[in-house]
Amino acid sequence: MPIRVVMAEDNFLIREGVKELLASDPDIEVVATCGDYDSLIAAVDREKPDVVLTDIRMPPTETDEGIRAAAALRETNPDTGVVVLSQYDEPDYALALLERGARGRGYLLKQRVSDLDQLVGALREVARGGSVIDPKIVEGLVSARSKAPSALDQLTAREREVLDEMAQGKNNAAIAGALVLTERAIERHINSIFSKLGLTQEKDVHRRVKAVLLFLSEGGTPGRT
Repeated sequence: MPIRVVMAEDNFLIREGVKELLASDPDIEVVATCGDYDSLIAAVDREKPDVVLTDIRMPPTETDEGIRAAAALRETNPDTGVVVLSQYDEPDYALALLERGARGRGYLLKQRVSDLDQLVGALREVARGGSVIDPKIVEGLVSARSKAPSALDQLTAREREVLDEMAQGKNNAAIAGALVLTERAIERHINSIFSKLGLTQEKDVHRRVKAVLLFLSEGGTPGRT
């Protein structure tokens, strides 16, 4: 069955262009297009798509509608993946998108839209619960990568398991339950992960997201460790 996509983009020419581009792939079915936040949410409720492909800035405020839609859909339509397109490689947007987990989320720069294979590949990956983060975003956010090219190699097998659970958006209590450990043990493992990845001077939520980004940048897939 084709992947059912709802697309949101306020620029008519871009919206129609991407729609036609996606229509050329038999594995993709664009079931609705819209140009603002409210119509996007309504279309998702109506169509129940596999993936939403959305611009980051749309009416009514032209600020962060795509990010807010992704957060809202995590509550109302948790099985629907979201790929956010942006012409800006702004770290705060990526951090906000991944704050509650990377599963089923993607962040691509709009320059990737012209590459059909890359765009469709991102939709497929997010539809099956994976994550796709634009390489430029990873380079900008994961400063630890330049300090330690093989930073993840420093982690123990248990720490990798904890990082995998973090990438699924779980809090410490949920990770403890999944791995049959105490919350105190999970806290120790997470602090060790932050230390090994060079993320000791960040706000806690940013440390978690940056750790997950490093995990994803080196081929990690949430739930498949």
